[in-house]
Amino acid sequence: MHIVVLIKQVPATDNVRMDQETGTMVRTGQNNIMNPLDENALAEAVRIKETVPGVSITAISMGPESAGKVFKEAVALGADAGILVTGRAFAGSDTIATARALAVAVAKAGPADLILCGERATEGETGQTGVMVAATLDLPVQTCVSRIDVADGRVRVVRTVEDGFEKVEVPFPVLVSVVKDINQPGFPTLDGKSRARSVPVTVWGPEELGLAPDETGLKGSPTRVVKIFSPRLTREDVLRKHG
Repeated sequence: MHIVVLIKQVPATDNVRMDQETGTMVRTGQNNIMNPLDENALAEAVRIKETVPGVSITAISMGPESAGKVFKEAVALGADAGILVTGRAFAGSDTIATARALAVAVAKAGPADLILCGERATEGETGQTGVMVAATLDLPVQTCVSRIDVADGRVRVVRTVEDGFEKVEVPFPVLVSVVKDINQPGFPTLDGKSRARSVPVTVWGPEELGLAPDETGLKGSPTRVVKIFSPRLTREDVLRKHG
């Protein structure tokens, strides 16, 4: 059984910066972390690996070269391999272009029985990329999942919905996005850290993925951020709010 976990390097919540001219997020800098909900997805993949024989885990991400460090963390936590989709051509990609590149990478990485990801990324909060990866690969998708059980070639999940919970059973392959309530991520072990130093990260650019220039980056992104501004809170606003 092959599990692919989509992970993302994001700025720490106090380090989010936007490029005012392009409307894209600035992803350079040192204070970057693995997206917290992707940690939950990885932890769930590791839990499944510990209970189901013959499971391998591949972590895949798109980002700058500096994002390679999250793969060392992923391997230390239990992943078997890491693939980084990177290159200047991907800069400025919206969620559609990002999903396109990730979907091609998932397909190239080999047949995936289960694709796991966090419900959303903390820097964008759109929750779009995972479901669009599934749509691009023509796979069923289950979102807002708080429990996963794997048995007999099928996945049984519990979804958190507005009025309670929903139980769903789907066959492989399937993409599942998880919420933070699904588990409590652990910490890397000493053996995991040692293994992470020896496991290489596979790096793929647009050439390896067979993507044309108009399918990546700003050229391949049909959506744009047209304006960025910081809200201003005045004394009059406070008085008006509180009557």
